[in-house]
Amino acid sequence: MIEAIIQASRHPDSVAILAGGKSFTYRQLLSASEDIGTTLLLEKSDLSEARVAFMVSPGFDCVATLWGIWQSGGVAVPLCLAHPVNSLSYTLSDSGSEIVVASPEFESILKPLCEGNKLRLVVLNASAGSVKVTLPDVSPERRAMILYTSGTTNLPKGVVITHLNLEAQITTLVTAWKWNEDDHVLCVLPLHHVHGIVNVVCCSLWAGARCEFLPAFDAKNIFEILVAGKVNVFMAVPTIYYKLIALWEELPSKQKQNISMALAHFRLMVSGSAALPVSVMDNWKKISGHLLLERYGMTELGMAIGNPYNGERKPGHVGIPLPGVSVRLCNEKDEVVHDEPGEIQVKGDNVFLEYWNKPEETKKSFTLDGWFKTGDVAVLENEYYRILGRNSVDIIKSGGYKISALEIEEVLRQHPAIKDCAVVGLENEEWGELVAAVLVIKENEKMDTLTLTGWLKEKIPAYRIPRKFLVVNELPRNSMGKVPKNEVKKLFSI
Repeated sequence: MIEAIIQASRHPDSVAILAGGKSFTYRQLLSASEDIGTTLLLEKSDLSEARVAFMVSPGFDCVATLWGIWQSGGVAVPLCLAHPVNSLSYTLSDSGSEIVVASPEFESILKPLCEGNKLRLVVLNASAGSVKVTLPDVSPERRAMILYTSGTTNLPKGVVITHLNLEAQITTLVTAWKWNEDDHVLCVLPLHHVHGIVNVVCCSLWAGARCEFLPAFDAKNIFEILVAGKVNVFMAVPTIYYKLIALWEELPSKQKQNISMALAHFRLMVSGSAALPVSVMDNWKKISGHLLLERYGMTELGMAIGNPYNGERKPGHVGIPLPGVSVRLCNEKDEVVHDEPGEIQVKGDNVFLEYWNKPEETKKSFTLDGWFKTGDVAVLENEYYRILGRNSVDIIKSGGYKISALEIEEVLRQHPAIKDCAVVGLENEEWGELVAAVLVIKENEKMDTLTLTGWLKEKIPAYRIPRKFLVVNELPRNSMGKVPKNEVKKLFSI
């Protein structure tokens, strides 16, 4: 986003990025991005929204590539580093990418795809621009990025975000979360997703802060960096907090104490991208002294709702609308509802432009008066939103009841023998959907489902109690740590 690059020029000699044991200033970042922009332009004056896919390891080169694409007038299409070849091929084809930028380590994967589809491949450190050119003026209304949603039943959709959308998303969070040039954030999230690329990278660099990259998740390595005392902002998905808690519990008491003392000095800790179990929030608070700031957002709109930076953070709730974002709850007729569950609908400059090449799906996703229909169901309790689940997978319609799978999961996690769980609705002729639960049992524990059912009867109404149980070693998860419910359903047919 061009405005972010203008912001960076205000801190030329400050450290922008730390990666691979090296530090890079904003001046170096601006220079490298201009070189990449020059390379991408070749002899053109403007890429004019040509799609440029990139597969670059997290760090300096990745950010320089992103900025270079924007400065040359292109639309950035980040590729998932963990995706198989067929998924990469789909993204390149669906986005209509014309150019692909890659780190040298990914050249062998992408070269056959580029040759087969006649795409131009630019390998970093091998094709740097040598002659500076005049980079085009890029207006805020132009397309900036296409992020691909994970998808539930259909193939992933390309979410088109303009420079204006990005600016709204970033400035909203910089204001709400008090980003400043003294901040130092550790990025452990993938950069093909809004959580990593916008909330962490774009926000920190907009503020003139330092963004440190860890190329791959390693709980031990994360703790070592956090204890070093430089990082003061941390953002992660619930799965990462869960794994950090598990490691902390195994450590000697002295190490535990050192970690807790270091974490207590942090300015901000955020959790998102999936529902945060209250048990994880409670355990992290015992370790760090911080009540995690939980928020709600999605690829199509960045962040829309969040617990306050200053003020009460309510466990199990995602908070209140963020500055500049309008939120309402509606029924199936798009009528506003009060004091009952409804679909979250959002309006604001943060909301995406369109689904790439899918005009009908774009149209169906908005109401006649321009509100985006998220598909997520929530209830408003004392001005704070509480997510009940996603209409298609987390709201189970059984015997005339609408049941929140997330609420049942929260209760199941309170059982002393249950390590993790996922609740789904299975098609059933009699009930419409049957409530079913997949359980991960703690080591050295046993589970008797009849005893568990009896335990649940004291916790929740009978109609919410799962009728089917399945015990597995681990739950399926995608690259963001989310449990894809349709994959969970398939476990019952194995």
